[in-house]
Amino acid sequence: MQKIIPSIWFDHNAEEAANFYLSVFGGTLGEKTHYTEAGHDIHGMEAGTVLTINFELRGFSFLGLNGGPAFTLNPSVSFMVRCENAEKVDELWEKLSEGGKVLMPIDTYPFNERYCWVQDKYGVSWQVLVAEGPKIAPSLMFISNNTGKAEEAINFYTSVFKNSSVGKLARYGADQPVDEGNISYGDFMLEGQQFVAMDSGRMHDFNFNEAISLIVECKDQEEIDYFWDKLSADSKAEQCGWIKDKYGLSWQIVPEGMMEKMLNDIDQAKAGRAMAAMMDMKKIDIAGIQKAFDGE
Repeated sequence: MQKIIPSIWFDHNAEEAANFYLSVFGGTLGEKTHYTEAGHDIHGMEAGTVLTINFELRGFSFLGLNGGPAFTLNPSVSFMVRCENAEKVDELWEKLSEGGKVLMPIDTYPFNERYCWVQDKYGVSWQVLVAEGPKIAPSLMFISNNTGKAEEAINFYTSVFKNSSVGKLARYGADQPVDEGNISYGDFMLEGQQFVAMDSGRMHDFNFNEAISLIVECKDQEEIDYFWDKLSADSKAEQCGWIKDKYGLSWQIVPEGMMEKMLNDIDQAKAGRAMAAMMDMKKIDIAGIQKAFDGE
């Protein structure tokens, strides 16, 4: 089971986007949750509107979230898609670039025979290339105040998560317009999943934000407490299980499957109480949500 699941923040069209990605990559749709009346003064969504939708692409799980226009997707977090040949890269390029924005055009580069970086029409960024390895991996770009911290972050994350290791690290050389020794490409494993990190060689007007967060599904309260204590570095960003770490990357520390089960309960009063309890929390209190759900 995938322990860490990327959550993508959409304005109102998460389900539409999920279906688009299925048409591009193939895959399956999973469970949906819906907004209730609880918290309407905060989120502004009508009861019954899709809150989250799970989907799987090439064996990798994502969650789409309808959260309104509060946050805008940007390329600080992208998804690296490895393909078996150049023809497959070209196919994905055609589909993902339509209506989107080209960040690096499809071409042969010194580091890969066929590569492109595109921000699709929904704002999600994809790096597509010919390579072996996991078919999809989240890629973190360390920019602005984070430039030069990719290696530090890799070591930090691998110290927090189990079944973790540092893989290949490639560095910028002295002949490049970036500080020599910074990471041009690094991969690492967290809970058996591969991630990629790099230091940017350019200035950008964006950085990590809540538009893409990483969900950590926890088996119990002890595990929630552990990840919350290890990762949270910004108390102002703590709400409903959401935190920001010291690099500004957003995480959701949540109980495994609990909220999907409760918010999809046929008893809307129970679902509403669970939602209301969660909206009042910073760190998720499993027992507190369960009591609210049960009406205690």
